[in-house]
Amino acid sequence: MVRRPVAWWVGAPPLIGKQSLAYSGFVADVFHALDDRTRRIILDELAAGDGRTLFEICSVLAVRHGLGLTRQAISQHLAVLEAAGLVVTERRGRSKFHYFDPGPLAQITERWPTSERTDR
Repeated sequence: MVRRPVAWWVGAPPLIGKQSLAYSGFVADVFHALDDRTRRIILDELAAGDGRTLFEICSVLAVRHGLGLTRQAISQHLAVLEAAGLVVTERRGRSKFHYFDPGPLAQITERWPTSERTDR
C-alpha cells in the first residue's frame, strides 16, 4: 500500500478575520491599480475634479505632469482603474465621463482600523 501525503490544507484551522475582504481578488485588483504611478496621478486628478472625459484627462496629464502618453495608453490605465472599482464611468451622448470612487479604498481601510496605541 502506497501512503500518500496529506495536503497541508486538510485539517488546517479555518481562516479568521475578514476572509472575504482579505482573500478576494478585489483587494489584489485595487493594489494592482494603485501600483502604477500614472494611475495614481490619474486618480489624483479625478479626485481634484470629477467628471472628466478622456480628452480632458490626456490634456491635464500632458500639461500639469508632463506625461506624453497616447490616448490609448491612458484609456488602458482607466480600464484597470475601472476594473478595480476606483473609477466609475457615465456615458452622455458620445462622451464618457470618469469619476473617482473612494469606496474600495474605504473598504480596505476598514480592515485595519486606527486606534490610539499606548505601547509606544
